[in-house]
Amino acid sequence: MLLMTRSAQLSAPRHHPGTVRDVFVVFLRLGVTSFGGPVAHLGYFREAFVERRRWLSDRAYADLVALCQFLPGPASSQVGMAIGLQRAGLGGLLAAWAGFTLPSAILLVALASGVTALGDLSAAGWIQGLKAAAVAVVAHAVAGMARTLAPDARRATIAVAGMVLVLLVPTALAQLAVLAAAGLVGVLWLRAAPVPEPEAAPFTVRVPRWIAVAALAAFAGLLFGLPALAAVTGGRAVGLFDIFYRAGALVFGGGHVVLPLLQAETVATGLIGHDAFLAGYGAAQAVPGPLFAFAAYLGAITTGSPSGLLGAGIALVGIFLPAGLLVVGALPFWDRLRHAPLTRRALMGVNAGVVGILAGALYTPVFTEGITSVPALAIAAGAFVALTSWKAPAWAVVIASGLIGWVVL
Repeated sequence: MLLMTRSAQLSAPRHHPGTVRDVFVVFLRLGVTSFGGPVAHLGYFREAFVERRRWLSDRAYADLVALCQFLPGPASSQVGMAIGLQRAGLGGLLAAWAGFTLPSAILLVALASGVTALGDLSAAGWIQGLKAAAVAVVAHAVAGMARTLAPDARRATIAVAGMVLVLLVPTALAQLAVLAAAGLVGVLWLRAAPVPEPEAAPFTVRVPRWIAVAALAAFAGLLFGLPALAAVTGGRAVGLFDIFYRAGALVFGGGHVVLPLLQAETVATGLIGHDAFLAGYGAAQAVPGPLFAFAAYLGAITTGSPSGLLGAGIALVGIFLPAGLLVVGALPFWDRLRHAPLTRRALMGVNAGVVGILAGALYTPVFTEGITSVPALAIAAGAFVALTSWKAPAWAVVIASGLIGWVVL
């Protein structure tokens, strides 16, 4: 009995408060090693915070992923912000965002003046190695989440159905529809399944309700007020901020989904040349962290003023601010709602749907883009063994895969 109690203590999530510095250091490490796009980022986060540090449980992490899939903006960055918020309050949210985002943003701003000479880096051997590592990271995450969130026949069926649907209709709207349908099926079909009890140490956020309401009001106020303010003042800085704020506020799914809107708002309006936009997008594929950091590059090379560092800062804050406001506004209410019995049944279905969405993304684009040769498959297989059997940290596996890819691909 004593051994069982000790084992349970070791496997339980650690819910003691952290510090802003701790959050920043962990996310900075992720910010310089997390290649592979938003789905891969979720795999890195799970390995770092659920398995390695046990900052939260698999259930709480899956609930976060489900919530952020429903919110507009970059889902992986919102998950990171939420973890930082839970760990160290509002300062932790900012630290998580800064640590995860600034490395890629700084690289892209540094490349802004000469990126057209770099061309497309996607065929470089080290990039191919990093993409292969992303396959292993996502596969590891999907397998772990499936064991926890789709352990029985009904939930496994929901997961597989969700995977098939998102593969047949590969759009952000289809993902939302899968999650909504999975929640409804969970309420109706999983009614007889046992509803999990609330965790002994619940997922708590240190945000007063009035701040949450103010954040939601600010989100809506800026969304509708910035276009009017830009039209009245005619200020280029306000107009630039409005462009990127609307991109971050209106796009579901994040990542590549935001690119058509950014292209329409910047290239079509003459703020950025078409070739410069495409060259910057190619460079953005070669850096770790969120693809939304591409906004810093765009802000830095806009014609006229503001541009450079000021333009990069305006664009970067503008595109991520909606995500931060929604996380602060939604989490305090979500924390209570997620423990209601009816909500728990819906979440059982939604979490199975999340597994299906991640499994679909594991095939495309992660596998189809990451495994383009037999050596790439070998790198991915080795990385998977290192993660699962040798318990190697994801950042070390990623770096090693990049080096191997540089040599052999």
